[in-house]
Amino acid sequence: MFSHIMVGSNDITRSKKFYDAVLGAIGVGPGVTDPKGRLFYLTPTGVFAVTPPIDGKPASCANGGTIGFACATPAQADAWHKAGVENGGVSIEDPPGVREGGPSKMYLAYLRDPDGNKLCALHRM
Repeated sequence: MFSHIMVGSNDITRSKKFYDAVLGAIGVGPGVTDPKGRLFYLTPTGVFAVTPPIDGKPASCANGGTIGFACATPAQADAWHKAGVENGGVSIEDPPGVREGGPSKMYLAYLRDPDGNKLCALHRM
């Protein structure tokens, strides 16, 4: 359904350090910066990108928005969370762990990236 997800950043260098760490923890290679200063993480299932806003105004995060990253195991979600906290992210909501929701259990971990975007690592149990 999705071709890509893009978030804004006020500091691409800081974002690269953060996203190289959290996405690296789930098996995604380092981001590539294009000539326009945008950062791209390419995978077989889609693209995650970080960009300075093209309108020249400061980047801001979406209130109520969450970007979820699929994890193969709870341990991978924990590694994602740890990498995020160690690289400028902030742990939010409940600590990483199992949540009851609908027909199945999920293992969830939440962070805010250095620009305030809300992120989630999710493993369906």
